[in-house]
Amino acid sequence: MEKGAGSPAVGGSYPQKNAEILSSQYGINLFLAGLLLTFAWAVHAVGISKSHLLSYLITLMLIQLLWMLWYLCRSCTQRRLIRDKDTHAGARWLKCGITLFAVITLILDSFKIGYYVDFSNCLSPTEGIFPVTHAVHTILQVYFLWCHAKDIIQSFKTLERFGVIHSVFTNLLLWTNGVLTESKHQLNEHKERLITLGFGNITIVLDDHAPQCNCTTTTLCSIFSQGIYYLYPFNIEYHILASTMLYVLWKNIGRKVEHHQQYKTPFKFHGITVGMIFGLIVLTSTIAIVVVYLIQIGRSKIKSELALTMFYLHAIFVLALMCTAGIVALLIYRLEDRSLDNSKNPARKLDAELLVGTAAGSWLLSWGSILAIICAQAHPKYTWYNLPYSALVIIEKYIQNLFIIESIHREQDKVNDSIKTLRIVTISRGSTLSLSSSYKEIYNGRAAGDGGEVPCLFKGSICGRENDAAGGASKEETSQENSSVMNSASDFSFYSRNSVTNNKRRILKNIAAFLFLCNLSLWIPPAFGCRPEYDNGLEEIVFGFEPWIIVVNLAMPFSIFYRMHSAASLFEVNCKT
Repeated sequence: MEKGAGSPAVGGSYPQKNAEILSSQYGINLFLAGLLLTFAWAVHAVGISKSHLLSYLITLMLIQLLWMLWYLCRSCTQRRLIRDKDTHAGARWLKCGITLFAVITLILDSFKIGYYVDFSNCLSPTEGIFPVTHAVHTILQVYFLWCHAKDIIQSFKTLERFGVIHSVFTNLLLWTNGVLTESKHQLNEHKERLITLGFGNITIVLDDHAPQCNCTTTTLCSIFSQGIYYLYPFNIEYHILASTMLYVLWKNIGRKVEHHQQYKTPFKFHGITVGMIFGLIVLTSTIAIVVVYLIQIGRSKIKSELALTMFYLHAIFVLALMCTAGIVALLIYRLEDRSLDNSKNPARKLDAELLVGTAAGSWLLSWGSILAIICAQAHPKYTWYNLPYSALVIIEKYIQNLFIIESIHREQDKVNDSIKTLRIVTISRGSTLSLSSSYKEIYNGRAAGDGGEVPCLFKGSICGRENDAAGGASKEETSQENSSVMNSASDFSFYSRNSVTNNKRRILKNIAAFLFLCNLSLWIPPAFGCRPEYDNGLEEIVFGFEPWIIVVNLAMPFSIFYRMHSAASLFEVNCKT
């Protein structure tokens, strides 16, 4: 009987698991086909042109648009139904971030449309259709994620799995296309910078797939081409964010949610003054370094070397501070005895996986730089600063990942009413009286009644009781005094423990605030074009110019996303602590 009763549940899980496996394999094959098509275009494979690649991407976007419209229409018809929501998915910072990047992506699409109009005589029609389709796709996708990122789909689950995974890998292919296009745009500019540093022996035939005709309006063409170059990083980040949010939606399909009370954790500036001050100092100095770097790099050999040296010294100092702060936080965690929350949570699991996965991009670049320093025959003076910088990048992310992952898995402290506001219960002649007083006032004896009675608070002691029996007055007074001494010792121990705990929490909040601002600071340089991995020169000598540029352009988006994702995770840690 038990086997028969359990068999339907077990059998019912097979279709759902099969749908998950089939949809994931569909998405992987979709991505691999697009990846090979992108690679074939990049290497000028016979019979493959850019129009073929864009046609493939347009088809994928149109299919996703149809699915999103169907989902939105179905949701409107069922809006009265109560649906389960994943409160951890689709955080507000994530929605705001993807909206910002989407707006910039729309500007990029408008630049591409203008670029196509100016070169329409020699460009394929697909290059004009692609930005229009992409703009519509961006607008509808952002709206979809704002409204339905938290959904837990319980109907049409097989169809929805294929629709969501199609959307995930469509965004990944659009990200890949953006990365490759940006890398081709950067070849000429970075070669010129390296020549100013004295690396004139780098020779390569550049090919950026430029149109084979003249522009109708030279000024506008220059603006559009340069604008496209500067806006691509934001487009790349947009598609990474969209992929992560859609992946969480895919993992939540058919999930059974346990309804727990959610505690709001608002951000407060109280108690994090030290961390904020040091973090703002780092942020301000980083902005100044980036401005000077972008002005000086490429102007002359001396100015370029000074810019690189300045960047490395500043980054080494900041990374060393971050390592120290992370180690202190981990030591505090080792001194605490708090259980971890191991409940099933796809959003939290993805956060941890993204921290480690995107950190691998920086680790790849750092190990490449270390290998180049070891293998290079000539070492300009400024290149030696790259060695401690690369080592600290590896160590810092390792420590910070441990701190963030442990923090988001630690159980959140609930509001302790016995610490903030205590209820004094006095029992007098069978009546109960409830008073409110702060703990310090009670402990210092300032909560005494007007009649000279000092209410007792802990361990169920009864205060203010009148003793009508004259013969037992002395015994009861002696017993009450002994109880008062014991309670005072217990209260003092309780107060001391909470004082130590509060001090630890204050230190952790300051560390989280400091690391939050430091990650924002380290996000700024690569996001705005300050990338010494391009300008150092040694890596290009050892690995080759174009291979290293492609590696950097593949790894750099992960590195940029890591800093932004870490900042958001640290913001959440600060609220929880």
